Amino acid sequence: MKVLHIPTQPFPDQRPGTSGLRKKVRVFQQTPYLHNFIQAICNALPGHEGQTLVLGGDGRYFNREAVQIILKMAAANGWGRVIVGRGGLFSTPAVSTVIRARHAFGGIILSASHNPGGPEHDFGVKYNIGNGGPAPESVTEAIWAASKVLSAYQILDAADIDIDHEGETPLGAMTVEVSNPVSEYAALMERLFDFNALARLLQGPFRMRFDALHAITGPYAHEIFEKRLGAPMGTVVNGTPLPDFGGGHPDPNLVYAKALADELFSADAPDFGAASDGDGDRNMILGKGFFVTPSDSLAVLAAQATCIPAYGGGLQGIARSMPTSQAADVVAKALGIPCFETPTGWKFFGNLLDAGRITLCGEESFGTGSNHIREKDGLWAVLAWLSIIAHHGQGVAEIVRAHWARYGRHYYTRHDYEELSAEVGAQMMHALAAQLPILAGQTLAGRTVDSADDFAYTDPVDGSQSLHQGLRLRFSDGSRLIFRLSGTGTEGATLRIYHEHYEADPARQQQDPQRPLRDLIALGRGLTRMEALTGRKAPTVIT
Repeated sequence: MKVLHIPTQPFPDQRPGTSGLRKKVRVFQQTPYLHNFIQAICNALPGHEGQTLVLGGDGRYFNREAVQIILKMAAANGWGRVIVGRGGLFSTPAVSTVIRARHAFGGIILSASHNPGGPEHDFGVKYNIGNGGPAPESVTEAIWAASKVLSAYQILDAADIDIDHEGETPLGAMTVEVSNPVSEYAALMERLFDFNALARLLQGPFRMRFDALHAITGPYAHEIFEKRLGAPMGTVVNGTPLPDFGGGHPDPNLVYAKALADELFSADAPDFGAASDGDGDRNMILGKGFFVTPSDSLAVLAAQATCIPAYGGGLQGIARSMPTSQAADVVAKALGIPCFETPTGWKFFGNLLDAGRITLCGEESFGTGSNHIREKDGLWAVLAWLSIIAHHGQGVAEIVRAHWARYGRHYYTRHDYEELSAEVGAQMMHALAAQLPILAGQTLAGRTVDSADDFAYTDPVDGSQSLHQGLRLRFSDGSRLIFRLSGTGTEGATLRIYHEHYEADPARQQQDPQRPLRDLIALGRGLTRMEALTGRKAPTVIT
């Protein structure tokens, strides 16, 4: 087999974001767009020759074709072994699991996470490092730098190989190992949780529904909930991964997982409901007639962690992204452990986890996880919640309300304004940033502004700095108003406005969050001049 050196020219738009490189499928399909980016990854990784790479994706459109290209390029670039999930499939948490278990050099994940799939929608490529977590900025910047000076890419002149049957196949001097994408991850979950206790719960009168949204977690959920834990068949719905996610939007929130939400708020609702996203790292938790915000979910998991065998000895610390509510901070203070506030992006938790500074971490964007891997993990969060339910013999609503009564409730909501023009999104943020110096001390929405800043983060482990991570207004009563442009889309911009208000009085903790937050919501719209600049009278998504 011959290694081909194909001349190429750089593309100007291959700078990885917090979640890798995401573009429309049609962009990646244009040869040599994918080839260039994979070559840039290889060029930016000194010492990868002869090493092991983990490869797989969420099964979205173009996944299989991309796997074949990457395998041939990996062989041409000197990798020693590639572990690829059967059918080209791997959830993001499973890739992290396998990297760590097999001491791999790194991994390539083919996913655009919660973004829709299909020929007219999104595709993505993300590189994870040897700890199993997303590449830090030093690596993504090296990939970006390599992409800008490419003059050729290398690929093996070889036929496609069989990725649908487990086993080993030589590809040039490299070995391709097709593995069961579920087995190592499911085995890890069995080590973390008391599967006997969970089986007793799920084989009793307790009813749950897991909606895989025709994304990657379907096979994992069937294996864990229905096979290993004995839940009735049909507990998992939409469990077959499809290239277009069945025409749906694989984002586990109240808008895009509406069918699940409607079921949990129906007269004959099951006791527990959950959903995960395209690549399996996000989660939504529901009880009978009750929605758990991701911020509250992290706080409850932290407060109840000792109910889970793997965390019975207590927690080292907690970390949350800056826009995530401060509910976890209150728990950390009560437990006498540190709570770290990081920028959005799971890679910022990696140093803290590797240094043993934290055990649990989470983001308001439906992501929670622990030190078992270096990615957020949707099914882990579901199993953690089921463990707490099994331990207390209570429903989701009872557990959360008891938590509020003890720690206070952080009323919280996020309003997403999707598919704004990039220019308008930048204009809003620049105009708001210009106002920050004069906002401190003013009374807005009936509250006094304590401070107004552009969040910057200094990593407590390695001292690296990350600037311009979101605009914050902090009020004297503990309330917050936060503005961020999201980096997870492929077109235009998404402006996210986060609203938070703390309520300690149990008698005032049972309201719809939109009500106690209405003044902050109006303030956020006013400060951004949302309607004047965009004509938008309401957000695209409210969570």
